[in-house]
Amino acid sequence: MMHYMNEFLAKSPFDLYELNLFHLVARRSSFTKAGQEAGLTQSAITRQIRGMEDRLGITLFERTTRHVKLTRAGARLFEKSDALLAEVNGTIRELQRDFELVPQTIRVGISRSIGFAYLPGFFFAFRRKFPGVQIQLAQEPSRTLLQNVEQNELDVALLSPPPHLPRGLKITHRFNDDFTIIAPPQLQLPRKGKQIDLIKTGKLLMTQRWISIDRECNTGKRMHHWLAKNDLRIEPAMELDNFDVIVNLVSLGMGVSLVPHRVLPIYFNRRAVQKISLKEKFSRELVVVVRKNRKQAEYLTNFVENILF
Repeated sequence: MMHYMNEFLAKSPFDLYELNLFHLVARRSSFTKAGQEAGLTQSAITRQIRGMEDRLGITLFERTTRHVKLTRAGARLFEKSDALLAEVNGTIRELQRDFELVPQTIRVGISRSIGFAYLPGFFFAFRRKFPGVQIQLAQEPSRTLLQNVEQNELDVALLSPPPHLPRGLKITHRFNDDFTIIAPPQLQLPRKGKQIDLIKTGKLLMTQRWISIDRECNTGKRMHHWLAKNDLRIEPAMELDNFDVIVNLVSLGMGVSLVPHRVLPIYFNRRAVQKISLKEKFSRELVVVVRKNRKQAEYLTNFVENILF
């Protein structure tokens, strides 16, 4: 048995370090970008990958002056080894956590379409109960967050879910997030007495410049479907990936928008906007996502349980 192990170690075509470098190049589609992230020069990481290919006897990447692309063999190695690396990284974190080798840390990812006003509810109760646990926060597009949770680079993500969740992930909590239309304070809204005339207001809104969340994100797709359903067929003058920026632009008279109610409170003292309520409200679902089949630390379970919405 020992002879077999020594022979395996001597002939192994790559180690975990090289496998991680291979994954970096595959994800970034660039030796230069992967090298920068790994702290290596472009030539150094190229030599590492070339050595893997020579020992395997297989070409892993197609290289041109314009791009780096996985070959069929490279795609197979990437797919099969992805779960392995996630499991190894997860095991290392468990060892560090359970034997107190590093401070307890929760890595939280939040979708870019979730505004700053949400953060106190996400963290406040947990911070009071577990002041010694560190929180690392990342704000990324939902697709990136799901990949990072699946690859064990994040512990938990809060986002608007896609139609189909990756098989290695699960949803633990769901929340409804209601929206309202906002307009600049100087926009004159049609009224019947003291009430806003919704029919005339709807026609007025059609003539305004719209500032919208990116229609390619999960929230944006659902929002544009809802607007069309309510005969508000708009072509946005501007699309952004952040509702905090959108509220500020509306308050400056740049246009009108549809934003979450929860984004507004932190701006009312500084940025004035008008809220317009329609008969049918738009609402999105926000979810908490974690990995399946992974023993969760007690403080991570408590973090998820203490999210307030």
